[in-house]
Amino acid sequence: MIPPSPRSSEPTVAEAGTWADVLVRRRLLHAAVLAPTGQWLVQDHLDSPVRVLAGPADVLALAATIQHRIRSTRSVT
Repeated sequence: MIPPSPRSSEPTVAEAGTWADVLVRRRLLHAAVLAPTGQWLVQDHLDSPVRVLAGPADVLALAATIQHRIRSTRSVT
């Protein structure tokens, strides 16, 4: 596997918002909301506790973790 190239800049709120929207639309998260403080409130399932992510970088890290989990559990065909 080729390692990802390092980012040349910090993730933006817009980028994090796009990823959050995709994760919710694909039902990989129940909710992801940007708080006025710049933190993100995320909930995995309807009955799960709300987690607080510090900022856009944490949202992107969560998206990467979810992608990794999906790819590693996918059946090899």
